[in-house]
Amino acid sequence: MKRRVLLKLSGEVLSGEGQKGFNDDAIEYLTQEIKKVSNEGFNIGMVVGAGNLFRGKELDKLTNSIADNIGMLGTVINAVYLKDFFEKQGIKTVVVSQIVSLPSVKPIQYDDIDLYFSSGYVVIFAGGTSNPFFTTDTAAAIRSVEMKAELIVKATKVDGIYTKDPKKYNDALKYDTITYEEAISKNLKVLDTEAFAICQRYNMPIVVLDFFMKDNLIKALKGENVGTRVVEKL
Repeated sequence: MKRRVLLKLSGEVLSGEGQKGFNDDAIEYLTQEIKKVSNEGFNIGMVVGAGNLFRGKELDKLTNSIADNIGMLGTVINAVYLKDFFEKQGIKTVVVSQIVSLPSVKPIQYDDIDLYFSSGYVVIFAGGTSNPFFTTDTAAAIRSVEMKAELIVKATKVDGIYTKDPKKYNDALKYDTITYEEAISKNLKVLDTEAFAICQRYNMPIVVLDFFMKDNLIKALKGENVGTRVVEKL
């Protein structure tokens, strides 16, 4: 059973699949799933994307670094929004980031993160890696190491990692377990190569699961066979 976990979420978790902005039903579902694991005593760190607000392909007229800066700010918007929503549901939450100075956002300090977890807070890491040219997948890998996580959970809308896109190909096969090396060499797109490489370097196990299947998150944290596991060796 893993007690300290980094949860990587896409912006779609806040908006609903293919939608923009914020959807109260989607966020209520997220809130209830987080409340379950928090009430069980798990320490949860979160990294949330910004796809519900800004998608890179929609900002193609901008310089890459500027588009990335806008995306990083979008993750802060999502984090602050979630903080308020969570706290109204009784989940103590803190947002930490290195890219903004706001009354509701704290700077990232390693000692403080330990204190937040020991006090029962959910910690939302906003602002990506704090640098352009990197995705929130890479940010999740970095933050997982910084927070001394025992596991990364990548929340998706499919039930694991497949040989190819199961929504497009009926003959796609699901992996129950795969190594970092295989995931990188096969160029599997569920996480960026940089994120896989960081996890490999620090031997950070990953579970990729269907977050929209009720109770999948708590099952994964309790060690049940859910989704696909990415590890150093089979």
